[in-house]
Amino acid sequence: MKSIQTELSQLNKNLHKMIAAENPILYSASQQLFNAGGKRIRPTIIFLIAKLLNKHQIISTEQKRLAEITEIIHTASLVHDDIVDNCDKRRGMETVHTLFNNKIAVLAGDFLFAQSSWYLANLNNLDVVKTISKIITDFAEGEVQQSIISFDYHISVDQYIEKSFYKTASLLACSCKATTILNRSNKQIQNNFYLYGKHLGLAFQIIDDILDITGLSKDLGKPSGSDLVNGNLTAPLIFTLNKKSELKKMIDKEFQFKETINEAVNIIKNTNSIQKAKDIAEEHIQLAIHIIKYKYEYTNNKELLLVTYYLLNRVN
Repeated sequence: MKSIQTELSQLNKNLHKMIAAENPILYSASQQLFNAGGKRIRPTIIFLIAKLLNKHQIISTEQKRLAEITEIIHTASLVHDDIVDNCDKRRGMETVHTLFNNKIAVLAGDFLFAQSSWYLANLNNLDVVKTISKIITDFAEGEVQQSIISFDYHISVDQYIEKSFYKTASLLACSCKATTILNRSNKQIQNNFYLYGKHLGLAFQIIDDILDITGLSKDLGKPSGSDLVNGNLTAPLIFTLNKKSELKKMIDKEFQFKETINEAVNIIKNTNSIQKAKDIAEEHIQLAIHIIKYKYEYTNNKELLLVTYYLLNRVN
């Protein structure tokens, strides 16, 4: 996005400064996370909403800091996710716990959460603090839910969506809302952008889960079928379970062989389950688009709409 290129470039520089730590191991672990890159989807959306709501299309210093805080929180959650899921690769690079050990990785994740809390408090906006703090609570709730239903083929689509909200959509929903709070927008606008972020976040997670089945390892930056190995039963699998009962036996044995994973992936691909998962993602994308396109009919909403459509096009 050309209009926010300067802001994104500055964000990357600031992130390295914000995670500076005196302990060399902790610093090295934190640096590893940001060196792995990432699409910076969340900061991009925060910047575009900030411009959308300001008549002069100006992004405030506080909104820029919010984007940085959001990215640190997101990254901290990935460190803990990788430990729980025993994931060796993230964005094509070795994960922190693989490079160091679980203890260092846990501390690195905690350090990032602590840093984000410090910078959040320094925004001196209680409503924003309350809104963003809920994300960390939701992350924990999502992890617990995922652990409880691990390798449980009785999981419903509703349970899957609820878990996806806690683990992914909450971050986007709350950060979108916080952006509007910093703009001093009214409660209706705050609520609308919360819903925009929620629907976008759910679509993002569903699409990620589809790509785990259909994508190539080199494109994913991690082995395909990782969700299955970790007992994380996602939409494509849930829809297939009703048609292919042999999957239940594989789940009972926790996909213990690589050949079993490949077989499960092929079974899923040979049904219409991936299309059904895409349909749910598209529903959420359309709900998000409706808020931007029709509720306000902003004249400068083109870039935000492009980002929204981009997320859907990842699987088309």
